[in-house]
Amino acid sequence: MAKYLWQASYTASGFKGLIKAGGNKRRKAVEAALQTVGGKLEAFYFALGKVDVFIIADVPDNVSIAAASLVINAAGAVTVNTTALLTPDEMDQAAKQYKHLRYQPPR
Repeated sequence: MAKYLWQASYTASGFKGLIKAGGNKRRKAVEAALQTVGGKLEAFYFALGKVDVFIIADVPDNVSIAAASLVINAAGAVTVNTTALLTPDEMDQAAKQYKHLRYQPPR
């Protein structure tokens, strides 16, 4: 499974729904949405600032997380920004591949 970070920002209608239903109901809704694409919720935190919610999830692949993001964003109550997360081992693998990579920067 791949790990992803969702940074979510509520719209005005999203905040109205949050006020009405509460935070635990939103967490359960995200958990259910992730389960439909074979994913699992790892962490869910509300925040104060530019981003309203931080979510970390294990999801099978990019297509699955993209499908969930499309449906959630299309609903219009929240805007979700998705970031793929890498483990230290994955970064080590990338660093090893770096030795074989050939790239000419613009000059």
